[in-house]
Amino acid sequence: MRNHTYIKLVCYTVLFVVITVSCKHKEHEYHSITDKIEAESKNYKGVSISSKKYLEGMKMMEVTENEITFLIPTRKDKIKSYKCTECHTQPLAKMQTKDIKKAHWNVKLEHASLNTMNCITCHDGNNMDNLKSITGHSIDLNTSYKLCSQCHQKQYKDWTGGAHGKRIESWASPRASMTCVNCHNPHSPSFDTKWPARFNTQKIKERK
Repeated sequence: MRNHTYIKLVCYTVLFVVITVSCKHKEHEYHSITDKIEAESKNYKGVSISSKKYLEGMKMMEVTENEITFLIPTRKDKIKSYKCTECHTQPLAKMQTKDIKKAHWNVKLEHASLNTMNCITCHDGNNMDNLKSITGHSIDLNTSYKLCSQCHQKQYKDWTGGAHGKRIESWASPRASMTCVNCHNPHSPSFDTKWPARFNTQKIKERK
């Protein structure tokens, strides 16, 4: 009986030594990937990512739409002919006469039919430095997206949520997004149809 007890004791001792020795490992060596993650994440303080350095030098303004706050580029400082009232010294109705040569000859309105839309649909005829809402409220040119949102409500909601439009420089916070007029010409907002960059002309010939 004593011999059996002694043998068991020896076996347990040997097993303990084997397990102890096998568990010893060098620094930075682990039994599993989970052990490695747990060990090396103890001193992890996180990484701070910001887009601020990419936005330096850009004229931006903060807006809040649908309870979401983000940055957009200013608009008025990029319009060469602003302020409009430097030429539009009178209400538009008084200036639109047959005797006056058309000033904006290069602007072609292709936004909607002329029966639906003309210049003063969007521009404030009494103060050409501003835009005008459907209800007659003044809209600053820097926030022209508010004018677009009246008809393009779906795109506006997608834009405020970040799904429509382009980010500026980085996806990291603070969020900076282009507005409607940064991508679309407000007078002719549709994009021209283009062939894909790798359009296969040979296949087209074969199909004819």
